[in-house]
Formats: sequence, structure tokens, C-alpha cells
Amino acid sequence: MSAVLPPTFTLPAPKRGTLLGPKGWTGVFVALLVVCVLAPVLNLLVPEGSMLHLSDYSIGLIGKIMCYAICALAMDLIWGYTGILSLGHGLFFALGGYGMGMYLMRQIGRDGNYKSDLPDFMVFLDWKELPWHWALSDSFIAQMLLVLLVPGLLAFVFGFFAFRSRIKGVYFSIITQAMTFAAMLLFFRNETGFGGNNGFTDFKRILDLPIATPSTRITLFVLTGLVLIGFYLMARWIVNSKYGRVLQAIRDAETRVMFTGYDPLAYKLSIWTLSAVMCAVAGALYVPQVGIINPSEMTPAASIEIAIWAAVGGRATLIGPIVGAFFVNGAKSWFTVAFPEVWLYFLGALFIAVTLFLPQGIVGLFRKFKKEAGQ
Repeated sequence: MSAVLPPTFTLPAPKRGTLLGPKGWTGVFVALLVVCVLAPVLNLLVPEGSMLHLSDYSIGLIGKIMCYAICALAMDLIWGYTGILSLGHGLFFALGGYGMGMYLMRQIGRDGNYKSDLPDFMVFLDWKELPWHWALSDSFIAQMLLVLLVPGLLAFVFGFFAFRSRIKGVYFSIITQAMTFAAMLLFFRNETGFGGNNGFTDFKRILDLPIATPSTRITLFVLTGLVLIGFYLMARWIVNSKYGRVLQAIRDAETRVMFTGYDPLAYKLSIWTLSAVMCAVAGALYVPQVGIINPSEMTPAASIEIAIWAAVGGRATLIGPIVGAFFVNGAKSWFTVAFPEVWLYFLGALFIAVTLFLPQGIVGLFRKFKKEAGQ
């Protein structure tokens, strides 16, 4: 992927060592404290009139951004550490969301507008029975398995043929974008049984519990935070292992890796599939918190945004993409409220500034200041 890197960009060298140092574990402990204790207390126990109260809107927004952060982390594994730029990860995110959405649509039961056992959009389209691919949609466990298996299998098959054909660089990026665009067109069609351009919405229950109650919202928030922290630790373990060092060697000089006896196909295919599954899990957590899933999540722009979060935060750092997801989406939320007519220009200026002046992202800038302060 060296052809797409800015000329001043230098990827970090492979590292050896323990999973995390004392400062790292302290950060993980603080993150657990914030997600599992501080945020629930501020939302559920602190009165709404208090300055310390964390509103339901904020809980939903942070929960949504944590889902985006999981996608950015997945992008860092495949792009930052393996050198493969995917512009199709929005597809895996959406497939995970649709898997969860199918279960949530079945949980509506007869509380829909048409008082039918079928989802409302099927009644509207005069369908008489569920299509075959909805056969397991009543089972939460079965749908969660499909959330993992469908995107994982798609990524495996696609990656196998792409990597075996030695497609790389901008060509790989283009075909991943073409893949998600084709899927978006497919899901827009009403006859596919995925709700057409409206997708799935109006969810009412999850595991027979009302989905809009404060306790359910905060449970989903805590679960999302724990999954993000868990994926971060898993990613840190991967990049510090021998397997991770081979991935970084493939990123820096794939031909040399082949000369030393390694087969890059297995390494690239496994990390590509894992990265896709991580995005699918993020999509499944995103849908019940946001309340809607439709084909717009598969637009090429949605996939490009994931790469932008990783670039803004700092590639090949793991924590950088998480920071980038929070920074970009936080700024996006603030700009759309404070400057609704010109917020796109602010975001555009932000991306240009990062590209020109922060080739290693926000984390790279922080490390530079820290190094200069220590000298």
C-alpha cells in the first residue's frame, strides 16, 4: 500500500513486548470504570436538572460512536498493520446490522401498524409468508450466529479469490468499493425481503424487554463499551504476537516475507475475515441503539468514512482509530447543531488539515509533542 501513503508518512516499526504497560492497564481500568459505573450512574441516578446528568441523547450518541470506533479499530488491523486499504467495510457493518434488525423486526410481533405476524413492510408488499432467509429470525441465538457467519463467510470467499489473484493496492480498494455498492443496490430492491430503501425500523423489544427504556439503553451502552475494550485488547494481543509481526512484515515488504517461507495468503485472509466480523458485531450493537438500519449504511461514503476515522486518529496505533472515530463524529455532531448550513465545509477543512499537517494523525501529533517535551 506504499503507493497510497503520503510521502512524509512513516509507519511504526513492529514492536515486541507485553500486552500493555502499567499506563496502558491504567487506561483500560479507567475506561471500564467510565463505561460500567460512571456513565450509568450519571444517566440513571443523577437528576435531570443537575449539571452532572448524562442525558439519554448523550448515552445514545456515545454508544453509536463506540460502534463506529470498533469499525475504525477493525480498519486499523487490516490497513494500518497489514497495509490493505478496504473501502468496503461498511458492507460488513450493515450486514451485522441487518442480522440484528431481522430479529428485532420479529420481536415487534402483532404490535405493528397492520397487526400481523409478518413485518409491516411485507404486509404492505402483499407477502403471505416469511421468505426462506427469515426462517431463523425468531431465535436470538441463531440470528447472532448469522451476524458472525454471514459477513465472515462473505469476507472469506471474497478475500480468498482476491488475495489468491494477488490483487492489491488501489485495485483491491476499488473492488471492495464495488462490492459494497453492488450490495447496496441489491438491498434497495423490495423483493429481496430487507425492507427496500426504508430498511428496518420501529423496533419495540429485544429479548422480550422494551427497547426504549432507560435500563435497556444503558445495558446496550455498557455492552458496547465492553465489546470495544475487549476488541482493543484482542487487537493489542494480535499485533504484539508473532502472527501480528508477520502481518506488519507483509505490510512493509510482502515479497521478502514470501522469500522467507511464509505464505501471505493465509495471514491476509485471516486478518481480513476477522476485521469484517468485528465490523459486523459493531453493526449488530448499533441497530438497537439507533433504531434503524437501511441500505444507506452500505454507501461508498460510509465505508470511506471508516478509513478517515483511522487516518485522522493515527494508523497502526490501535488507540488512534478509536480517538479518530470519537473526534470526527463528535465534531460532526457539534458542527451540525452549531453551524447547520456550513458544517460540511468545517469537516472538509478538518480532513484537509489532517492530511497536510498530521500524516500520522492525532496520536502521532501527541507523540511528537511528548518526544519534544522529553528532550
